[in-house]
Amino acid sequence: MMYLLMMVLDDSGKLNEVLAAWRNAGILGITILESTGVNRILMRTQAQPMMARFSQFLGAPQTGHHTLFAVINSLELAEAAVAATENVLGSLNKPHTGLMFALPISRVWGMPDEIADSH
Repeated sequence: MMYLLMMVLDDSGKLNEVLAAWRNAGILGITILESTGVNRILMRTQAQPMMARFSQFLGAPQTGHHTLFAVINSLELAEAAVAATENVLGSLNKPHTGLMFALPISRVWGMPDEIADSH
């Protein structure tokens, strides 16, 4: 069975280390999205409404997180990615580290053979 492995990484400064850890664990074809949680947006706008408006005017980014995802073909690979990630970040149970999960996928279209076969 195929799975969608996802992670919301709280500390963007650790992105390159987490990506290297995932690749070393055998995760290929990783896609990265800039993302922001609703709590982070609310904290910014409620704490300093003028600064939030000023930063929007200047085009300052609102990104607070990075969301990583990859299609994998085993839960064992997901567990390896979690272990590799925790080697970089420490326990994911600690606040402000991140969130990881794997969802079952019934079918995938357009996945390169070298990625599908590598797992």
